[in-house]
Amino acid sequence: MGAVVGFLLSRMELWLVAAIAYFCGCFNGAVIISKYILRDDVRTHGSGNAGLTNFYRTFGGPLTLVVILCDVLKAVVAILIAAKIGSGFDPRMMPDVPLDAQMAAFYVVLFKYWAALFCLLGHMFPCMFHFKGGKGILSGGAIALMMDWRIALVVWGGFLVLAILTRYVSLGSLWAGASFPFISWYCYPNPIIVVLAFVIGGLVVWQHRGNAKRLLTGTERKFSFHRKTEGST
Repeated sequence: MGAVVGFLLSRMELWLVAAIAYFCGCFNGAVIISKYILRDDVRTHGSGNAGLTNFYRTFGGPLTLVVILCDVLKAVVAILIAAKIGSGFDPRMMPDVPLDAQMAAFYVVLFKYWAALFCLLGHMFPCMFHFKGGKGILSGGAIALMMDWRIALVVWGGFLVLAILTRYVSLGSLWAGASFPFISWYCYPNPIIVVLAFVIGGLVVWQHRGNAKRLLTGTERKFSFHRKTEGST
């Protein structure tokens, strides 16, 4: 496996995908719309998070739909580009890899997970916005849909059930991050894919660590369709 990882990391295709996915992720709808259209940076309100929930609580209105569209589309674009590049990867160049691992489908999946990681890094830590971005739920949800319907079913199903029943969006978000690596492991039991999935899911959970603490202490705010200017997401 070490030879495979070393070879892959030496490939320019992977770093090209990483760069494209990261800069796609940096296109943060909440920051761009609030800062340059509304002239009121969402990160100066509520939880200070550049995510959908904080944007909705702060500004409300139809521009919330634009934020959703931005965060979903950038993930879709990043994954589609990665899949296209991955589909052109020649498995015959791989060193010491069994023939049954030399399947085009595996490399497409690998490139998609690689792009997912860097897209989320761009969303959470955008270089053009002082590395202060969102928590990755909308983009992560779009990534789950792009990966596999089984992954989307577990991630989105658990998120919706928990968010609707408890009205804690953060609880559903924690489920999404925690469940992603395990359902990925079930769908794609390859060590490289599993490691990437755990890093991706771990990032989402880490970004919600404050929410987890508030959930445990009973101070986390429930989601409401009524616009509010202060709160935590």
